[in-house]
Amino acid sequence: MKSKFLLSGAAFTALGVAMSGAAWAQSTASQIAEDEIVVLGARRDIDGALRAEQAPKARQTVTQDFIDQQVPGQSILQSLNLVPGVTFANNDAYGAAGGDVNIRGFDSRRVSLTFDGAPTNDTGNYEVYASQQLDPELIERANVNLGTTDVDSPTASATGGTINYVSRTPSEDAGVRVDAASGSWQMGRVFGMIETGEVGPLGTRLLGAASYQEYEHFVGPGEIRREQYNAKLYQPIGENGDFVSIAYHYNEARNDFYRRVSLANFNSAVTPVYDASCQLVQGGPGAQDSFNDTCGNFQGFNINPSNTGNVRIQSRFGLTDSLTFTFDPSFQYVRANGGGTETISETDLRLIGQSGAAGVDLNGDGDTVDIDGNLADSQFRGVRLYAPSNTNTFRYGATSSLLWDISEDHSLRVGFTWDRGRHRQTGEYSRLNADAEPGDVFGGDFDDPILNAEGNIFQKRDRLSIASLSQWSAEYRGDFMEDALTLVLGVRVPEFERELDQRCYAVKSSTSSSQYCTTETPLVSPTPGFVRFAGRGTTDYAPPFKATVNYDDVLPNVGITYRPAEGHQVYFSYAEGLSAPQTEDLYGGVLVSQLDNVQPETSKSYDLGYRYSDGRLLASAGLWYSQSQNRIVRSLDPIENVTLARNIGDADLWGADLALGFQVSEALSLYGSIAYANSELQQNLPGQTVGRGLQIVEQPDLSYSMRAEYESGAVTFGLQARHVGDRYANDFNTEVAPDYTVFDADFRYDFGDSLRNKRTYLQLNIMNVFDEDYLGNISSAQNNSAASYQLGVPQTVVLSLRAEF
Repeated sequence: MKSKFLLSGAAFTALGVAMSGAAWAQSTASQIAEDEIVVLGARRDIDGALRAEQAPKARQTVTQDFIDQQVPGQSILQSLNLVPGVTFANNDAYGAAGGDVNIRGFDSRRVSLTFDGAPTNDTGNYEVYASQQLDPELIERANVNLGTTDVDSPTASATGGTINYVSRTPSEDAGVRVDAASGSWQMGRVFGMIETGEVGPLGTRLLGAASYQEYEHFVGPGEIRREQYNAKLYQPIGENGDFVSIAYHYNEARNDFYRRVSLANFNSAVTPVYDASCQLVQGGPGAQDSFNDTCGNFQGFNINPSNTGNVRIQSRFGLTDSLTFTFDPSFQYVRANGGGTETISETDLRLIGQSGAAGVDLNGDGDTVDIDGNLADSQFRGVRLYAPSNTNTFRYGATSSLLWDISEDHSLRVGFTWDRGRHRQTGEYSRLNADAEPGDVFGGDFDDPILNAEGNIFQKRDRLSIASLSQWSAEYRGDFMEDALTLVLGVRVPEFERELDQRCYAVKSSTSSSQYCTTETPLVSPTPGFVRFAGRGTTDYAPPFKATVNYDDVLPNVGITYRPAEGHQVYFSYAEGLSAPQTEDLYGGVLVSQLDNVQPETSKSYDLGYRYSDGRLLASAGLWYSQSQNRIVRSLDPIENVTLARNIGDADLWGADLALGFQVSEALSLYGSIAYANSELQQNLPGQTVGRGLQIVEQPDLSYSMRAEYESGAVTFGLQARHVGDRYANDFNTEVAPDYTVFDADFRYDFGDSLRNKRTYLQLNIMNVFDEDYLGNISSAQNNSAASYQLGVPQTVVLSLRAEF
């Protein structure tokens, strides 16, 4: 029979982190396969508690009830921050300024993030953009696979695991929800949602939601503005669980960057900030303009605009009593950049090209004499231009599976995943307005572009990449020994291809996103294969090229769960992972013949764990070991004095996790977790005599979290804490980010239905209750250089009101 077992009272009051939850995964097929494990018991969910994990792997889950207690509008990654082994450093209190996630020492580029089964990592560099995720009010649940993937995970980079979240299904009942929040740093946010309930003869359900948020920086000038729109249609088909859902998501953000700080800044309590204004040099006809403006540190240039959206379809069709087919296609759109300016001479050879022209009038003063001057006296003559690095992505994907219930105790599924991203990277210059603000945040990509003397768009980079993933997968599940033993055998076979088209010259062996886009005739370089340009000294450039690179692998996984007695569970898992090189690893100033210099990174992960549950206690303990082969690092070559991406051999990572949840009484619940992690590089870093024995950057040695929640009548109070241990901040382990402990509190008063609506409550959230000074997100440094950091979030108070009708 299907695997069913009793977890008497296997729940605890909203604990703040996922040490419970049924084994939900990202795709429709994974949800079906794992929901066959049914959790029974009179107290499986108390006060929005999370459910006991049953997957034969290290996994943690959070649900909407806990997410709803956090700061309104917060990134879903922040709500996972109490999961042992997960460290998320938010760039601000409200989640719209981004952040960085680390799982067991694997950075965000090695972690797959999916949204209703659709991959959201950048197709070029695999980056996770925390600020662009779904509004938390619409997230039903989120889970973390620590060090492993699901068998159909649509990713080419997941050696560190996966984060998967599932959006809310429209309710069967009609309703309206309105949330309003106000907080520190002049934060204001509104969220609204309308649900139709079941309408029409087919019982169709719809929801629509929108939100708007804006606030000031907590240090220095700058503001954050974000608006989001969501809609979802859910159509049940028949009575056996078949359905089709279509969902739409659009997020528009206009963010100013926070200025990063050094460890020396932090230790001396000196906080550098961007300038709130600048005096831009205005052109004058007929003479060279003395370029000595005050705009080099202007906040208006340090911006991060983004427009992102997607359409997601999920479906399930029962073909027979034993065969089920699922199909989950998606489309995604991204347009974003990171701001920036450059000062350009009107006689720059990139502007002149082969035309023979005297120059190009960049500032509209009627001449072309604003040129490079005497740098020794800081008089640089030229024109400051807006110079963003634009990225525009169109992405199509689909995951499909056929599930076969062979018998009551055995099942098989076979799946195919396809994902194709057209990744366009450009750098169109544009003019600045008189107030020094760009005419359009996307520069010449949207605004009037600047043309060179030959009539071509003047830009600093020009690349086109197409990333394609084709992946077959298969998984067998079997129950044995009267359901005491569950065996899962899986394999995924990804075939990943990058079509590369680098249309400009690139500085030799540099991972910089800037290129040299020109029609000048290049000079012969003494370095074979490379070229030089007049006026560029001895700098070597790699010529433009087109190429295709392919990576494939066979990635098996095994999971075993043994239940020796009621409430006891032992699990073991083994999984292999793959992380293919990023575009920057392949484009960065290399020749076509050198594209094979960086090979895919792979991993082998082992987990051994024990889980216990009874009427009041949930416990989970685990040991893990991960071996990373061909680990990719970007380090400074001391001979060439350039940054290179390359494989450094093996890195071993290991650790232990413990999580406990205790239902003290009907009113009080407690949670605690602790995670220990360590790592060791097995070879020296390139060109250096050190490396072997060093630890991986950004991996805290020790982290722990706690939460207590008390509920009495209409009042709910929660207090939680998160400690993050020391983290190395550069490759040579010569700089250490100090440990920190942050407390958060939440207080809610529920009016119930006393206001003649479904539910109304007032909620107070306080982040960093004791105003701890700490360093959060690390931009780690190569070799023994100094790293840069985001300041940790100071004490922040938010008051919100929610009403449902």
